[in-house]
Amino acid sequence: MASDVEDTTQPQPPAEISKKGAKKAEARAKKEAEKARRAAEQAATEAAKKESAAALDAAKDNYGEISQDDKPPALNGKTISLKSIDKEDVEKNVVLRAWIQNGRIQSAKMAFVELREEGDWTIQGLIVANDADGTPSRAMVKWVAGIRPESFVVIEARLQTPVEPVKSCRVAQYELIIHKCYVLAAAPGVLGITLAVANRAITNFSDEEPVEKAAEKLSISSAPVLPAATMLTHLDNIIMHKRAPVQQAIADIRAEMKELFRSYLRSRGFKEFEPPCLIGAASEGGANVFSLPYFDKQAFLAQSPQFYKQMEIAGSRKRVFSIGPVFRAENSNTPRHMTEFTGLDMEQEIQEDYSEVLLMLEGVLLHMFREIKNRCAHEIDVVRSVYPCEELKLPEVGKEIRLSFADGQKLLREEGPAEYRNVSDDEDMSTPQEKALGELIRKKFNTDFYVLDQFPEGARPFYTKVDRATKKSRGFDFFLRGQEILSGGQRINNADELEDRIRTKGIDPRSPGMKEYVDIFRQAGVPPHGGGGIGLDRVVAWYLGLPSVHLAAYYPRTPKRLQP
Repeated sequence: MASDVEDTTQPQPPAEISKKGAKKAEARAKKEAEKARRAAEQAATEAAKKESAAALDAAKDNYGEISQDDKPPALNGKTISLKSIDKEDVEKNVVLRAWIQNGRIQSAKMAFVELREEGDWTIQGLIVANDADGTPSRAMVKWVAGIRPESFVVIEARLQTPVEPVKSCRVAQYELIIHKCYVLAAAPGVLGITLAVANRAITNFSDEEPVEKAAEKLSISSAPVLPAATMLTHLDNIIMHKRAPVQQAIADIRAEMKELFRSYLRSRGFKEFEPPCLIGAASEGGANVFSLPYFDKQAFLAQSPQFYKQMEIAGSRKRVFSIGPVFRAENSNTPRHMTEFTGLDMEQEIQEDYSEVLLMLEGVLLHMFREIKNRCAHEIDVVRSVYPCEELKLPEVGKEIRLSFADGQKLLREEGPAEYRNVSDDEDMSTPQEKALGELIRKKFNTDFYVLDQFPEGARPFYTKVDRATKKSRGFDFFLRGQEILSGGQRINNADELEDRIRTKGIDPRSPGMKEYVDIFRQAGVPPHGGGGIGLDRVVAWYLGLPSVHLAAYYPRTPKRLQP
């Protein structure tokens, strides 16, 4: 039975603090108070010194950090770009907006900085204290030398010719004598990766998080050899990745490649059009398609603009092309694949033979490869300095290499590695086969660019025309350095023939998307036509000999990567 007696037990009072312990605590408190007082006095003294120094600094208004809400003081001089310095500006005041790439102090009176615009356009800046009138002051020299790398600044300076060319800068024949310097956007104290690391070759393209990822962010100022960051680290530090001169050079080459494709076709009567990315059915009829909800329906991301190119031809256009994104839901984690890439596509009416299409595509690619050397010679050199590779070998005019698929397989059987002694003429090539054939053709014909034609029927899409006599497809692929960069051929332009061909691929020609496609050829007469699709990212990557197609993309998309 529970007891009703109240528990009157009282908590025990804490043990009485000894007199000796109390004295120690009191002494410790006095010591801490005195320490705090001295620190406060020292801080006040330092602040007073700084305030006094600032008051005495004749150059105090000529440098400093400008807040985003304020405008920098008025600057005197012509605003210049490092790409187009005019020799008439020598010994005149100029204004430059650029990033601080690095800085070093030479003495209490002198410091050097390296200023960078986009790419690798750099120039040396020099600031020297003028003890006579204090502008610049020694304090200003110290401050400019201490600006954190990758801060964005605006300077006023005198442009002059150095005693000797500044070999470390691209603009070697000029230098800037700094009079004023303002930080418009300060960089953080620690960068995720430095520009030097961002400009080194990437060798690890894995989408898996590295075990020692944090080690890549350590300071490298005293390291004899700069470490290489992984592609993941580059993409996690996308701004520094994109600032790297090698990446800007690749981007510039990519842009010019696209423009060369466009200008070549436009000069030959091609009209540009814009196909949709959102479509109502899988455009290639396979499973490698991204689907997404679309109000009360299902939509898909276009695997190619194929149907729409043919619609343009059916709509009485004779020659068309498009440049735009292409999506493939392939779970392929390789340096050759991305889930989104840029397609360069064309389609044209055939007057006599599908070789007209092949020759047009061959012509545009060879034009791109030959002309890019003239337009982007410096950018190619920048890329080569980071990713060295053998010079691309192109065929002489009139000596282009075009082999049938069967001849390519025969060459592999007779002269290729032992594992390809029994390759079949009726089966598509594997990637290792393609690379082995590329090596053979380079040795035998002295070219890295070639065409394989007349692929087996089973290796081509349902819309590819099949030759009734040979039973081979009128489809072809183009290769660069042993890797595919283009697929094309003649299309079927008869509805009944197209339906039969679709059925042989195991697809119902009356299924959504397919029915509408077939009906194109029943609405009106459609002339014979053909075309091809080029992967811009692959063209750029393999032309430059890059280790991964991801380097040629602005923001690569892979099965495991949707950021940034």
